[in-house]
Amino acid sequence: MSATPDELLTGARRALIDAPKEALGEIVVPRRILGIARAPKIIARGTAWHLGVLLLTDDALLATGEIVRSRHDAPRGYTAESQRHRSELAAAAYRGGFSEGTPVHLGWSPLELNAPTAESASSILALVDGVISVRWNPRGGWMPLHRYLDERVDLLINPPGGAT
Repeated sequence: MSATPDELLTGARRALIDAPKEALGEIVVPRRILGIARAPKIIARGTAWHLGVLLLTDDALLATGEIVRSRHDAPRGYTAESQRHRSELAAAAYRGGFSEGTPVHLGWSPLELNAPTAESASSILALVDGVISVRWNPRGGWMPLHRYLDERVDLLINPPGGAT
């Protein structure tokens, strides 16, 4: 008998109990004071184990979004707008209270584990041949959730040499 999705996640949480979690954040634009705009900041919204395209919290499964490292704001010259945007996000995380260098996940979204269908193939979770599966790459194939969790949990608990 195969494990239910909830049993898979419970087993992963149990295995990861001593593994490090990463911060979840949300961008907040503070109210204006006397009509003057204040810089956005990223505030803490919890923690999760980062398992590739999935974030596992104590009570939910989330799809990853963007990841930034908190960094003190400093004037920098960028030729690419994307670099400027990432730098602004890193500074917003620092303004929100994250210590320098802390990875912060933004734009994550909840996943409904008990309702994937074959039609949800545009998502990272779908029912493939009757098995809940994960797509770790938009152009990649599907991997059964139990195998994906086993692999990612093992990588988090036992990172390869030089990865820490």
